Amino acid sequence: MAIIESFLDTLVDLCQESGFAGFLVDGGWKNIIMILISFVFMYLAIARGFEPLLLLPISFGMLLTNLPGAEMYHPEFWEYIETSEVDPSTISESLADGATYINTHYLDYGYILRHGGLLDILYLGVKLQIYPPLIFLGIGAMTDFGPLIANPKSFLLGAAAQGGIFFTFIGAAVLGMSVAECASIAIIGGADGPTAIYVSSQLLSGSDDIGVGTIALAAYTYMALVPIIQPPIMKALTTKKERSVVMGQLRTVSKTEKILFPILVTIVVSLIIPSAAPLVGMLMFGNLLKESGCCDRIAKTAQNELMNIITIFLGISVGATTRADNIITLAFGKVILLGVIAFSLATACGILLGKLMYVASGKKINPLIGSAGVSAVPMAARVSQKVGQEENPTNYLLMHAMGPNVAGVIGSAVAAGVLLSIVNVA
Repeated sequence: MAIIESFLDTLVDLCQESGFAGFLVDGGWKNIIMILISFVFMYLAIARGFEPLLLLPISFGMLLTNLPGAEMYHPEFWEYIETSEVDPSTISESLADGATYINTHYLDYGYILRHGGLLDILYLGVKLQIYPPLIFLGIGAMTDFGPLIANPKSFLLGAAAQGGIFFTFIGAAVLGMSVAECASIAIIGGADGPTAIYVSSQLLSGSDDIGVGTIALAAYTYMALVPIIQPPIMKALTTKKERSVVMGQLRTVSKTEKILFPILVTIVVSLIIPSAAPLVGMLMFGNLLKESGCCDRIAKTAQNELMNIITIFLGISVGATTRADNIITLAFGKVILLGVIAFSLATACGILLGKLMYVASGKKINPLIGSAGVSAVPMAARVSQKVGQEENPTNYLLMHAMGPNVAGVIGSAVAAGVLLSIVNVA
């Protein structure tokens, strides 16, 4: 009898310690919902092709982090600690272990390395701002800035599209959100996932209502929905005559220009907005590797192996931050709503400047290319091409739209630097 009771007690203990028991505790239903949502995102990535390279890792990270008892990610480890609440001797010990201070707060990376789970360790690459700049390195190595160099006016369209970011920043502030939350939500308007992660990972901690995973999820969702969101806005703000404009062929850009461009952009942007240097610098370094012609092996590594590895680590670690307690909240609804407003305003700002340039150029510029000023490369440029050809089958806007599109990549990085500067000053 004693053996049977012991066996039953052991069985009960195993059941209580299993992940299934975690679904039965208070709030466990939220984990079930998040797991189901992760299945939906996996379906969208696999069956529908919605940003699969990042959406699939993010959705699987979402699955792992919401499995009760897995203990792979601990949001409480990422909460900044007030120095006033800690004994000075404890702070000194933490510093020796690798604590990092931000104003009057610190984050103990040493403790995370000793006690964190697998996803905590991978998330260090996000929190320490390692992954996003390396993603930009790969993007730069794959990007041809020729259309932008051939038509420098494209810089204006890329800059105009960032207007959605700053209008949304003001709107979020009016709603009573903190400066850090306003900046993190507003950057979604740039339609650039790595930039959104870069900004939010610096400004948000585990104790905030809005997490990095929330921002990343919204950013990549809207990037995937570019072909759905943009066309109605483009058609509403332009006339059939404007959409039918055929633009002339771009001039040929010399190799010297392509080599000098990334060097000059890095210097100018870094001197004007130093906080944008990590993103812009890595973007331009990757492009210089590509255009120099003397580093083909390194350039190909940046385009392929490095890009693929960082994409896996970035996606699954960001997905880990999408814990049920952070996603199934009213704050998440605000992020989704303000995110689509930011992205829509960015598209509209680019189109409206395109209309102004259409008039100023004597009706030689098709305003549709202004919508490509967002940073979704090359999807936004393809949408401009598609909408233009619907009105005029002989129209070919892709290369013209690539100018504002790659300008938008630079613009979103610059906007990120501006937002970080604003938050630091505030």
